[in-house]
Amino acid sequence: MSIGTGFRTFTGVLLLGTALAGCSMMPERPFGGDQRAFVEGGQNAAPLEEFTAEEIFARAEYELADKKYSKAATYFGEIERLYPYSDWAKRGLIMQAFAFHKDQDYENSRASAQRYIDFYPADEDAAYAQYLLALSYYDQIDDVGRDQGLTYQALQALRTVIERYPDSEYAESSILQFDLAFDHLAGKEMEVGRYYLKREHYTAAINRFRVVVEDFQTTTHTAEALHRLVESYLSLGLTDEAQTAGAILGYNYQGSEWYEESYALLTGQGLTPEAKGDNWLAKIYRQMIKGAWL
Repeated sequence: MSIGTGFRTFTGVLLLGTALAGCSMMPERPFGGDQRAFVEGGQNAAPLEEFTAEEIFARAEYELADKKYSKAATYFGEIERLYPYSDWAKRGLIMQAFAFHKDQDYENSRASAQRYIDFYPADEDAAYAQYLLALSYYDQIDDVGRDQGLTYQALQALRTVIERYPDSEYAESSILQFDLAFDHLAGKEMEVGRYYLKREHYTAAINRFRVVVEDFQTTTHTAEALHRLVESYLSLGLTDEAQTAGAILGYNYQGSEWYEESYALLTGQGLTPEAKGDNWLAKIYRQMIKGAWL
């Protein structure tokens, strides 16, 4: 799943306020080999401690541009270790979170982003750090079949971006992703509801579809949920509930395929879509007619 438009601003984040040498620039001193070579004094390699924060940052940029994200994250982290109170350390920390995310190392990306928020809560890039933290959950939401704990965590983190940084460039993307994550939760309820319906466990199915109608009514799954309620209630012989679900469906989604199918089911049994009785659906119908959905 796409990580959203926030990452299109990568160039601006990469520079972070000062003009640096191009990311292809290598430090003047020998800087070959991997991080272990520096520590262990490999051939033609100087100890990492001999390089300035700016030089290490440039090397990290080089690895990032070469898509060696794990190595880039290591170098960005070394800046914080060797120059903990420098401005480069702050820049390195946010870039480490980004590099970890590109490497799909979401746990470490989240840890780096959270550390940035803890250390620099008032910094202009704190919004970006919070967005990265939210994405560390969001980008793991790949289908409705898996546990939805990550989805709830993504929603909470995205809400923080929206509420804490409403004027940031990441708020709009967070709103869109929040809606998509919310839709995932509704999709999970629908998946389980359809499972029960197929096995004729109608009461269990109704409970799932009711959650969608009551708690996820702004998602793309509401029309189908109402149709499945018509099916389930008719199967149980509860015609008042079935007719009312059909009436709500017709009021909101009259041109949909789900209404057409529900209408056919109801009229096939000599019934019409209309609010009847004093059940939970009838209460929703009355509230809806007054102009307030739930």
